[in-house]
Amino acid sequence: MIEQLWEFHGGIKPTGHKNLSNQTPIVQANIPPFLVLPLLQHIGEPTQTVVQVGDKVLKGQIVAHCRGNNCNLLMSTPVHASTSGTVVAIELRAVPHPSGLTTLCIVIETDGQDTWIKRTPIADYTQLEQTALRDHIAKSGIVGLGGAGFPSHLKLKSNHIDTLIINGAECEPYITCDDRLMREHPQHIIAGAQIIMHALGGAKRCIIAVEDNKSEAYQALLEVATEPVEVVKVPTLYPTGGEKQLIHILTGKEVGRTQLPASVGIVVHNVETARAVYRTLQLGQPLVSRVITVTGNGIEKPQNFEVLLGTPIRFLIEQCGRKPDIERLIMGGAMMGFSLPHDELPIVKTTNCLIVSRANDIERQPSPMPCIRCSACAQVCPIHLLPQQLYWYAKAKDFKKAQEYHLFDCIDCGCCAYVCPSHIPLVSYYRYAKAEIRHSGQERQKAEIAKKRYEFRTFRLEREKKERAERRNKVVSEGNKKATIQAAVERAKAKKESLSANSQ
Repeated sequence: MIEQLWEFHGGIKPTGHKNLSNQTPIVQANIPPFLVLPLLQHIGEPTQTVVQVGDKVLKGQIVAHCRGNNCNLLMSTPVHASTSGTVVAIELRAVPHPSGLTTLCIVIETDGQDTWIKRTPIADYTQLEQTALRDHIAKSGIVGLGGAGFPSHLKLKSNHIDTLIINGAECEPYITCDDRLMREHPQHIIAGAQIIMHALGGAKRCIIAVEDNKSEAYQALLEVATEPVEVVKVPTLYPTGGEKQLIHILTGKEVGRTQLPASVGIVVHNVETARAVYRTLQLGQPLVSRVITVTGNGIEKPQNFEVLLGTPIRFLIEQCGRKPDIERLIMGGAMMGFSLPHDELPIVKTTNCLIVSRANDIERQPSPMPCIRCSACAQVCPIHLLPQQLYWYAKAKDFKKAQEYHLFDCIDCGCCAYVCPSHIPLVSYYRYAKAEIRHSGQERQKAEIAKKRYEFRTFRLEREKKERAERRNKVVSEGNKKATIQAAVERAKAKKESLSANSQ
């Protein structure tokens, strides 16, 4: 039983805008004419197609698998057909990503039947070995559905885990999918949490954290929860939903800059992830859909949908009643989300929210002004960084110094930019610096590989040259040896003949 909550440094209380979409139940989105399924929808290695153009597929069928079909050992998860239909293309398509990148996608023309493959629910998961349970979760394609996309089965490999935290602290403005999920399916979340505890080797306790502004969700979970699952209210403060911040609030433990939560005996999963684990074990359903918030003043009916993965964003917006003059489309929350170039992109596993804004609804940011060194950014930074210094070094392209000030510990939460009186887009500078450092690192790695290849080639050529010389010397030596032997034979023969002549 938690008797005390701790506080993390900094944080802000931005306007939530949650009433736009949290007043109505989750709605099942329609089946689109086509699905676009990217082969990479998670952090880690991309999958490989196991279908061809023209193949008929069923809902829940694996269409792209991990390399070697062994997801349990890789940072990868398979991709499943979200509904039944026919594969009509396997091609490069744009996907939701800050860089606007393209990746290989499987395009399925849906048949409207939504026909499932044969599903095999596991009646008693407690009879499964932990390895088998993790393997089942891996093959179901489950990743962190809070937005990170880290393959969930890899978190279940941690040993000596004492506490499982289920993250229901939906602190980002506009997003309400977790709130509605906790209200409507609390039993699924708790059942999923119990399965995860078993997969972790029997964690001693489970804490479901819910912000104190979500009283209905809290009450719904409280009515269903049984020991050792505990439902706890946490303060409504951004970014409470951050993994390290939530751990500190609930346990008082500090996760170091280079540490993972498992190092302090804790694993954190999102409420939607817990529900996905429940559905794959108890219902035999792999990850083919998720709950998504579609909100903003650019649509008539902001609400939450259960959406098939691969559904085009345009198709989903149309169901909400598109308004004219839409100027901006954001995937994710207002703080950490990113703008999308258009609405022809697909819904992927990490899509938890779409904010659709009209031109006259977007608050125009004033032009940035010089930094006045007020330190407001440092006061709200939840990581105890010095955002002002990071800004100066990023702007000056002094990336070495930026790293010394722990640039890569920044979680891009945006608290610093939110309070900056000079309206400096601080996070943009940090992201730029990180990208440049990563690029330089990749270039150095390529150069190092090229250097090693050159050195090995030089070594190989010298070795071959030496071996050829040794072979030549050996041939000459053998030739000399034969000549020496022949000369000795000739001398012996001559001596014998001489002795024979003298005896006569």
